[in-house]
Amino acid sequence: MKVNIVIDSTFDLLPQYKEQTTVVPLRVIFDQEEYVDTVDLTHEMFYEKLVESDVLPRTSQASPSDFERVFSAMAQAGESAVVLTLSSTLSGTYQSACIAATEYPNIYVVDTKTAAIGGGILAQRALQLVAEGLDAATIAQRLEQEKQRVCIVALVDTLEYLKRGGRLSKAAAIAGGLLNIKPVLSLRLGEITVLGKARGSKQGNNLLVCEMEKAGGVDFTYPILLGYTGLSDALLQKYMIDSAPLWQAYKDRLPTTIIGSVIGTHVGPGAVAVAFFKNV
Repeated sequence: MKVNIVIDSTFDLLPQYKEQTTVVPLRVIFDQEEYVDTVDLTHEMFYEKLVESDVLPRTSQASPSDFERVFSAMAQAGESAVVLTLSSTLSGTYQSACIAATEYPNIYVVDTKTAAIGGGILAQRALQLVAEGLDAATIAQRLEQEKQRVCIVALVDTLEYLKRGGRLSKAAAIAGGLLNIKPVLSLRLGEITVLGKARGSKQGNNLLVCEMEKAGGVDFTYPILLGYTGLSDALLQKYMIDSAPLWQAYKDRLPTTIIGSVIGTHVGPGAVAVAFFKNV
Protein backbone atom coordinates (compact mmCIF):
# COMPACT_ATOMS: atom_id res chain seq x y z
CA MET A 1 0.00 0.00 0.00
CA LYS A 2 1.42 3.37 -1.03
CA VAL A 3 2.29 5.68 1.88
CA ASN A 4 1.72 9.42 1.39
CA ILE A 5 3.25 12.13 3.55
CA VAL A 6 0.82 14.98 4.17
CA ILE A 7 1.98 18.27 5.70
CA ASP A 8 0.44 21.66 6.35
CA SER A 9 1.71 24.77 4.58
CA THR A 10 3.66 26.08 7.58
CA PHE A 11 6.39 23.48 6.99
CA ASP A 12 9.52 24.90 5.39
CA LEU A 13 11.60 22.39 3.45
CA LEU A 14 13.57 22.21 0.24
CA PRO A 15 11.53 22.07 -3.00
CA GLN A 16 12.72 18.57 -3.95
CA TYR A 17 11.24 17.21 -0.71
CA LYS A 18 8.13 19.37 -0.68
CA GLU A 19 7.13 18.10 -4.12
CA GLN A 20 7.07 14.57 -2.67
CA THR A 21 4.45 15.58 -0.10
CA THR A 22 0.81 16.64 -0.20
CA VAL A 23 0.33 20.12 1.28
CA VAL A 24 -2.82 21.29 3.08
CA PRO A 25 -2.72 25.11 3.27
CA LEU A 26 -3.54 27.38 6.18
CA ARG A 27 -4.72 30.95 5.65
CA VAL A 28 -2.93 34.17 6.56
CA ILE A 29 -4.94 37.30 7.35
CA PHE A 30 -3.51 40.81 7.06
CA ASP A 31 -6.16 43.10 8.54
CA GLN A 32 -9.17 42.34 6.29
CA GLU A 33 -7.25 40.57 3.51
CA GLU A 34 -7.12 36.77 3.60
CA TYR A 35 -4.60 34.71 1.65
CA VAL A 36 -4.11 30.99 1.10
CA ASP A 37 -0.64 30.31 2.50
CA THR A 38 1.95 29.36 -0.16
CA VAL A 39 -0.76 29.40 -2.84
CA ASP A 40 -1.59 33.08 -3.36
CA LEU A 41 0.85 34.34 -0.71
CA THR A 42 4.49 33.44 -1.21
CA HIS A 43 7.02 33.81 1.61
CA GLU A 44 8.52 36.83 -0.18
CA MET A 45 5.09 38.49 -0.46
CA PHE A 46 4.48 37.73 3.21
CA TYR A 47 7.59 39.65 4.33
CA GLU A 48 6.82 42.58 2.05
CA LYS A 49 3.39 42.86 3.67
CA LEU A 50 4.77 42.25 7.18
CA VAL A 51 7.12 45.24 6.93
CA GLU A 52 4.39 47.47 5.50
CA SER A 53 1.65 46.49 7.95
CA ASP A 54 1.02 48.21 11.29
CA VAL A 55 -0.81 45.12 12.58
CA LEU A 56 0.64 41.64 12.91
CA PRO A 57 -1.01 39.08 10.62
CA ARG A 58 -3.05 36.16 11.92
CA THR A 59 -3.18 32.60 10.67
CA SER A 60 -6.37 30.61 10.26
CA GLN A 61 -6.06 26.86 10.79
CA ALA A 62 -6.80 24.32 8.09
CA SER A 63 -10.33 22.95 8.54
CA PRO A 64 -11.40 19.30 8.85
CA SER A 65 -12.93 19.54 5.38
CA ASP A 66 -9.58 20.68 3.95
CA PHE A 67 -8.02 17.46 5.22
CA GLU A 68 -11.06 15.29 4.43
CA ARG A 69 -10.81 16.07 0.71
CA VAL A 70 -7.21 14.88 0.71
CA PHE A 71 -7.91 11.77 2.81
CA SER A 72 -10.93 10.78 0.72
CA ALA A 73 -8.92 10.83 -2.52
CA MET A 74 -6.17 8.73 -0.96
CA ALA A 75 -8.62 6.21 0.48
CA GLN A 76 -10.35 5.82 -2.88
CA ALA A 77 -6.96 5.09 -4.43
CA GLY A 78 -6.29 2.43 -1.77
CA GLU A 79 -3.46 4.45 -0.25
CA SER A 80 -2.40 5.28 3.32
CA ALA A 81 -0.93 8.48 4.79
CA VAL A 82 1.10 9.91 7.63
CA VAL A 83 -0.04 13.44 8.39
CA LEU A 84 2.32 15.93 10.03
CA THR A 85 1.00 19.19 11.46
CA LEU A 86 2.56 22.13 13.23
CA SER A 87 2.41 22.07 17.01
CA SER A 88 -1.06 21.87 18.53
CA THR A 89 -0.01 24.65 20.93
CA LEU A 90 0.32 27.03 17.97
CA SER A 91 -2.73 26.06 15.90
CA GLY A 92 -5.88 23.95 15.84
CA THR A 93 -4.71 22.37 12.58
CA TYR A 94 -3.71 19.15 14.36
CA GLN A 95 -7.22 18.82 15.80
CA SER A 96 -8.74 19.42 12.36
CA ALA A 97 -6.60 16.64 10.89
CA CYS A 98 -7.60 14.26 13.71
CA ILE A 99 -11.30 14.98 13.15
CA ALA A 100 -10.98 14.34 9.43
CA ALA A 101 -8.98 11.14 9.96
CA THR A 102 -11.63 9.52 12.19
CA GLU A 103 -13.28 7.64 9.31
CA TYR A 104 -10.05 6.56 7.65
CA PRO A 105 -8.23 3.62 9.29
CA ASN A 106 -5.06 4.02 7.24
CA ILE A 107 -4.50 7.70 8.06
CA TYR A 108 -2.13 8.47 10.95
CA VAL A 109 -1.81 12.02 12.36
CA VAL A 110 1.32 13.23 14.18
CA ASP A 111 1.48 16.43 16.23
CA THR A 112 5.08 17.45 15.50
CA LYS A 113 5.30 19.83 18.49
CA THR A 114 7.32 22.11 16.21
CA ALA A 115 6.86 24.31 13.13
CA ALA A 116 8.57 25.83 10.10
CA ILE A 117 12.02 24.30 9.47
CA GLY A 118 11.57 21.97 12.46
CA GLY A 119 8.56 20.47 10.74
CA GLY A 120 10.54 20.47 7.52
CA ILE A 121 13.28 18.18 8.79
CA LEU A 122 10.72 15.85 10.36
CA ALA A 123 8.88 15.66 7.02
CA GLN A 124 12.18 14.90 5.29
CA ARG A 125 12.79 12.14 7.83
CA ALA A 126 9.32 10.76 7.09
CA LEU A 127 10.19 10.59 3.38
CA GLN A 128 13.35 8.66 4.25
CA LEU A 129 11.27 6.12 6.16
CA VAL A 130 8.88 5.78 3.20
CA ALA A 131 11.89 5.11 0.97
CA GLU A 132 12.97 2.36 3.39
CA GLY A 133 9.66 0.61 2.73
CA LEU A 134 8.04 1.06 6.16
CA ASP A 135 4.25 1.13 6.41
CA ALA A 136 2.28 4.18 7.59
CA ALA A 137 1.64 2.90 11.11
CA THR A 138 5.32 2.16 11.69
CA ILE A 139 6.41 5.51 10.26
CA ALA A 140 3.98 7.39 12.51
CA GLN A 141 5.25 5.46 15.52
CA ARG A 142 8.89 6.23 14.65
CA LEU A 143 8.15 9.92 14.15
CA GLU A 144 6.38 10.14 17.52
CA GLN A 145 9.66 9.02 19.08
CA GLU A 146 12.06 10.97 16.90
CA LYS A 147 10.19 14.29 17.11
CA GLN A 148 11.46 14.58 20.70
CA ARG A 149 14.95 15.11 19.25
CA VAL A 150 14.01 17.97 16.90
CA CYS A 151 15.46 21.34 17.96
CA ILE A 152 15.06 24.83 16.52
CA VAL A 153 17.34 27.64 17.69
CA ALA A 154 17.24 31.12 16.18
CA LEU A 155 19.11 34.42 16.40
CA VAL A 156 16.77 37.40 16.10
CA ASP A 157 17.91 40.65 14.47
CA THR A 158 15.21 42.89 15.95
CA LEU A 159 13.05 42.79 19.08
CA GLU A 160 10.31 44.86 17.44
CA TYR A 161 8.11 41.95 16.37
CA LEU A 162 8.39 40.16 19.71
CA LYS A 163 7.23 43.42 21.29
CA ARG A 164 4.35 43.84 18.84
CA GLY A 165 3.29 40.24 19.47
CA GLY A 166 3.17 40.84 23.23
CA ARG A 167 6.10 38.52 23.99
CA LEU A 168 8.39 41.35 25.13
CA SER A 169 7.75 44.63 26.94
CA LYS A 170 8.11 47.92 25.07
CA ALA A 171 10.83 49.10 27.47
CA ALA A 172 12.83 45.90 26.99
CA ALA A 173 12.52 46.17 23.21
CA ILE A 174 13.71 49.80 23.19
CA ALA A 175 16.63 49.01 25.50
CA GLY A 176 17.56 46.00 23.39
CA GLY A 177 17.55 48.09 20.25
CA LEU A 178 19.80 50.76 21.79
CA LEU A 179 22.24 48.15 23.08
CA ASN A 180 22.21 46.14 19.84
CA ILE A 181 20.95 43.11 21.76
CA LYS A 182 20.46 39.92 19.71
CA PRO A 183 18.39 37.31 21.56
CA VAL A 184 18.74 33.61 20.84
CA LEU A 185 15.41 31.82 20.89
CA SER A 186 14.21 28.23 20.80
CA LEU A 187 10.93 26.62 19.87
CA ARG A 188 10.19 24.05 22.55
CA LEU A 189 6.89 22.18 22.71
CA GLY A 190 5.34 24.90 20.61
CA GLU A 191 6.50 27.75 22.85
CA ILE A 192 9.05 30.41 21.87
CA THR A 193 11.64 30.72 24.66
CA VAL A 194 14.53 33.20 25.07
CA LEU A 195 17.71 31.19 25.70
CA GLY A 196 20.18 34.06 25.95
CA LYS A 197 21.14 37.52 24.69
CA ALA A 198 24.25 38.88 23.01
CA ARG A 199 25.53 42.23 21.77
CA GLY A 200 26.11 42.29 18.04
CA SER A 201 25.66 39.61 15.41
CA LYS A 202 29.08 37.96 15.80
CA GLN A 203 28.59 37.42 19.54
CA GLY A 204 25.06 36.33 18.77
CA ASN A 205 26.29 33.78 16.24
CA ASN A 206 28.68 32.39 18.85
CA LEU A 207 25.85 32.15 21.36
CA LEU A 208 23.71 30.37 18.77
CA VAL A 209 26.44 27.75 18.33
CA CYS A 210 26.76 27.36 22.11
CA GLU A 211 23.02 26.81 22.49
CA MET A 212 23.08 24.16 19.76
CA GLU A 213 25.83 22.35 21.63
CA LYS A 214 23.96 22.68 24.94
CA ALA A 215 20.88 21.14 23.31
CA GLY A 216 22.88 17.96 22.75
CA GLY A 217 24.80 18.69 19.57
CA VAL A 218 23.85 17.94 15.98
CA ASP A 219 23.25 14.39 14.75
CA PHE A 220 24.62 14.72 11.23
CA THR A 221 23.10 11.39 10.14
CA TYR A 222 19.64 12.99 10.21
CA PRO A 223 18.21 15.89 8.18
CA ILE A 224 19.45 19.43 8.91
CA LEU A 225 17.97 22.70 7.66
CA LEU A 226 19.07 26.31 8.07
CA GLY A 227 16.61 29.13 7.53
CA TYR A 228 16.27 32.90 7.41
CA THR A 229 13.40 35.38 7.67
CA GLY A 230 12.93 38.36 5.37
CA LEU A 231 13.96 38.97 1.79
CA SER A 232 17.74 38.52 2.16
CA ASP A 233 19.84 35.62 3.39
CA ALA A 234 22.90 37.83 4.07
CA LEU A 235 22.77 37.32 7.85
CA LEU A 236 22.42 33.58 7.42
CA GLN A 237 25.46 33.51 5.15
CA LYS A 238 27.43 35.43 7.82
CA TYR A 239 26.32 32.95 10.48
CA MET A 240 27.47 30.05 8.30
CA ILE A 241 30.92 31.66 7.98
CA ASP A 242 31.16 32.43 11.71
CA SER A 243 30.11 28.90 12.65
CA ALA A 244 32.06 27.02 9.97
CA PRO A 245 33.87 24.68 12.45
CA LEU A 246 30.49 23.37 13.60
CA TRP A 247 29.73 22.02 10.14
CA GLN A 248 33.03 20.31 9.36
CA ALA A 249 31.45 16.90 9.97
CA TYR A 250 28.70 17.66 7.44
CA LYS A 251 29.87 16.44 4.04
CA ASP A 252 27.18 17.94 1.81
CA ARG A 253 26.37 21.56 1.08
CA LEU A 254 24.32 23.01 3.94
CA PRO A 255 20.63 23.22 2.94
CA THR A 256 18.98 26.63 3.44
CA THR A 257 15.48 28.02 2.95
CA ILE A 258 13.34 31.07 3.64
CA ILE A 259 11.10 30.66 6.71
CA GLY A 260 7.37 31.25 6.42
CA SER A 261 4.61 33.05 8.26
CA VAL A 262 4.27 31.22 11.60
CA ILE A 263 7.78 31.95 12.87
CA GLY A 264 8.24 35.03 10.67
CA THR A 265 5.31 36.82 12.32
CA HIS A 266 6.91 36.56 15.76
CA VAL A 267 10.56 37.29 14.95
CA GLY A 268 10.29 39.55 11.90
CA PRO A 269 12.88 39.81 9.12
CA GLY A 270 16.59 39.33 9.74
CA ALA A 271 16.45 36.20 11.89
CA VAL A 272 18.55 33.09 11.25
CA ALA A 273 17.58 29.67 12.51
CA VAL A 274 18.83 26.09 12.55
CA ALA A 275 16.69 22.96 12.79
CA PHE A 276 18.39 19.68 13.65
CA PHE A 277 18.01 16.35 15.39
CA LYS A 278 20.03 16.40 18.59
CA ASN A 279 22.36 13.58 19.53
CA VAL A 280 20.94 10.93 21.84
